[in-house]
Amino acid sequence: MKHENNDQTTWRCDKCQQELELTKVKVKYMEGNFEVDLPKCPSCHQVFIDEALALGKMKEVEEGLEDK
Repeated sequence: MKHENNDQTTWRCDKCQQELELTKVKVKYMEGNFEVDLPKCPSCHQVFIDEALALGKMKEVEEGLEDK
């Protein structure tokens, strides 16, 4: 994924060069299913999960599910 700096922040798919679109994505972990708005390539459907989400909120959910 590439990040372009201009007036508005845009992310582009490195493979397709398409601008990512914020889309509801189904995320599955263990036995839990979640719907989250994430940037997704309209062409190849690759989803971008930024570091803050992966190491923050997703880690909290993972730890909560593992504790059950």
